Amino acid sequence: MSAVAHTPALPGSSSASAPSLQPLLALVQEDMAAVNRLIVERMHSPVALIPQLAAHLIAAGGKRLRPLLTLAAARLCGYDGDRHVSLAACVEFIHTATLLHDDVVDESLLRRGQESANALFGNKASVLVGDFLFSRAFELMVADGSLKVLAILSRASAVIAEGEVAQLQIQNDLSTDEAAYLEVIRGKTAVLFEAAAQVGAVVAGRPEAEEHALARYGMALGTAFQLVDDALDYAASQEALGKTVGDDFREGKVTLPIILAYARGSDSERVFWRRCIEDLDQHDGDLAEAQQLLERHGAIADTIAAAERHRDDAVAALHVFADGAAKAALIEAVSFAVHRAH
Repeated sequence: MSAVAHTPALPGSSSASAPSLQPLLALVQEDMAAVNRLIVERMHSPVALIPQLAAHLIAAGGKRLRPLLTLAAARLCGYDGDRHVSLAACVEFIHTATLLHDDVVDESLLRRGQESANALFGNKASVLVGDFLFSRAFELMVADGSLKVLAILSRASAVIAEGEVAQLQIQNDLSTDEAAYLEVIRGKTAVLFEAAAQVGAVVAGRPEAEEHALARYGMALGTAFQLVDDALDYAASQEALGKTVGDDFREGKVTLPIILAYARGSDSERVFWRRCIEDLDQHDGDLAEAQQLLERHGAIADTIAAAERHRDDAVAALHVFADGAAKAALIEAVSFAVHRAH
């Protein structure tokens, strides 16, 4: 496969006032430091490969957006205890475990711009350490002692697994429509954002209206986040994306940009998509051709527009809360998730 020939234009442009995660990070800085300490502590094991592989994951960095949501949601709800710290670590363990498993399934060689764990340590070690992290997550859930928290996070873990299997089922299947695809990403990505935000309200003992509002916020944010990732796989630079551009294309993944371009394309264009996505018969220059078709049919722009609609839904969900630093930081966080595409 040849190098990417060009980068399709994304709507919008960068500005000095671009939204960021800094307000959210500043809001929960001390809590996040406690989460990081707990993560390091719980990754310890006498089996040397486990902390070694875990150290690689920590060194790779990442936004830690999901645990940040738990901490910020608890702050928004006026919680002043410390249960949210262990639950934020639990959320990050679930997320990291799914990344390890995903990279094995996808045969990904890069994660956040560095060699993936499976590339360095092999598939078997990655899968087993992912299982270890899931186990640590459930230990933290049980230690919290709340059956409601356990129900929310254990359900999320099950739905994530279902979403990953559902994605396998639609892979290489160009008959997949937008509604079916949105269901997949709600399962494999957005449900953990939903759970992460919801448990912040649960530990604070807030009314169900606030709990459901935060769950809605998390689901909308997670959906927007994944849609932007779908667009960036075709429209970002490798340095900005942190993984190889065009991975979804090479793997034959059916994502929203492909669904839109296929539906809007000519007969000859559909032949191209079927060869590349369904048959995985790809040649030099095919990725560049795919990018041109996506741009021609507005598939990237419309995927970003869909993400923006979910962003608006996330912001609307927070209307039940009084204005303040926590609410403003959560609003900026969802704007940041979408603005990555600009």
